[in-house]
Amino acid sequence: MKIHGLQKMTLLDYPGKVACTVFFGGCNMRCPFCHNALLVTQIEDGGAITDTDVLDFLKTRQGLLDGVGITGGEPLLQPEIIPFVQKIKELGFSVKIDTNGTRPQVLKELVGKKLVDYVAVDIKNRKEKYAQTVDIDNFDITPVEKTVEFLLSGAVDYEFRTTVVKNFHTTEDIVAICEWIKGARRYFLQNFVDSGNLIGKNMQGVPPEEMQKMCKAAQKIIPNTSLRGI
Repeated sequence: MKIHGLQKMTLLDYPGKVACTVFFGGCNMRCPFCHNALLVTQIEDGGAITDTDVLDFLKTRQGLLDGVGITGGEPLLQPEIIPFVQKIKELGFSVKIDTNGTRPQVLKELVGKKLVDYVAVDIKNRKEKYAQTVDIDNFDITPVEKTVEFLLSGAVDYEFRTTVVKNFHTTEDIVAICEWIKGARRYFLQNFVDSGNLIGKNMQGVPPEEMQKMCKAAQKIIPNTSLRGI
């Protein structure tokens, strides 16, 4: 398993929980604005943390931490992700998964086994602009559509979120996303911030007033839309 990082405590990554975050390397997208780009482009340079290291750490945090966030990269690409999450659950922790939505069968299996308590899915853009936004020619959006449909069914608690980038998103795009995920429990818009280690170049965030405009437009379709990190 390509575990590339362990944040030992966070109050931000798992809503309502004191948690730690496990970072996996590798992704099947190449979003130019990815804020964890090194987990996508330089995965061979990391991976020094083993699953045993993480589990041993968690054993020392029982009763101190509420949950574990699992992110990446794309963690559901990991072939051993299900037994790994099962071991975390056996230690008594709640589990949150961050995913790009391209592995719906793995997600369904995790939920079916009651191994996941909260799912956060990055909706990259409206369907027509997905391939451009994730920088994958002829990108097949079908798995993402299946993930959205599954979560909208209410099988597990979840959120959808979109990182807003001036280069890729307009208010009309946000409205189109909302029409796609209409009925969502919650939707977050988060403005792009340059981490300094991007895949693409010249990526820009959106002015605060534009973010407010996008949020208000989204709320007409998904009332529980909020801005995050602003």
